[in-house]
Amino acid sequence: MSNLAEVAIRDESIRLGQLLKLADLVEDGATARAVIENGEVSIDGQVETRRGAQVRPGQVVSCGDTSIRVTDR
Repeated sequence: MSNLAEVAIRDESIRLGQLLKLADLVEDGATARAVIENGEVSIDGQVETRRGAQVRPGQVVSCGDTSIRVTDR
């Protein structure tokens, strides 16, 4: 993981597509859908192709060269 950042969420979980937008890894939902469906996103090292997958605090999401750790507020 070359570029690890932390992103805080206010709820118990967040949908993967929403997290990518919140973390500024994508500009919009259409871009989020495309990168997820193309297998470019992983959660804890496992490729995830579902935009609605739930991500919880403590998990690490990677997209390209950027990885983010989800935290709670």
